[in-house]
Amino acid sequence: MIRIYKPVPISFFKKDTFTIATELLGMKIEKKTSEGLLSGIIVETEAYHGDHDPACHAFGRITERNKILYGPPGHIYVYFIYGNYFCFNITTEKKGVGAAVLIRGVEPIEGTDIMQHFRGEKVKPHDLTNGPSKFCMAFDIDKSINGDPIFASEISLQKPASKPKFDIAISKRIGLTIGTEFEYRYFIKGNPYVTKHKFNKT
Repeated sequence: MIRIYKPVPISFFKKDTFTIATELLGMKIEKKTSEGLLSGIIVETEAYHGDHDPACHAFGRITERNKILYGPPGHIYVYFIYGNYFCFNITTEKKGVGAAVLIRGVEPIEGTDIMQHFRGEKVKPHDLTNGPSKFCMAFDIDKSINGDPIFASEISLQKPASKPKFDIAISKRIGLTIGTEFEYRYFIKGNPYVTKHKFNKT
């Protein structure tokens, strides 16, 4: 079945961060590259909210690094981790609120051969984009788009015209040392492109 998608309005990102994290599931994310179009379905997200969340970069105070999180909603926030990887987030709620949603996992649709090229190694199909850094590598995302509005960048979001049927699971975060008590990780239950973890069985 051919699924029809339509653009996501900027007003979508003005909503509650946790609502956005669930509603992003099933949406299509695209990126235009010189090699061709890349696209996939978002299957895993994670919410971050600086008012109480020590794992959020906006927790505590505004800095040069995190000021994008306090800006208008619908902007891209890319950060560097472990000295080698990037993570892709979109800011949420109103200006002055330090919050965002991390894209953790994507099910590829178009350009899988290009994604393999960007990964720099041959990986199994289900390991191509099943994690936040894997997604960024496969989609060739780096800090060059940090701070860009999502609707004025090489990346775009589209929502299905009719809501797809799937079950949403919620779990504690994984891969962190702080803020792990919060159940802010959302994913499509049973989807093979979700980050591999024991919590996936919830």
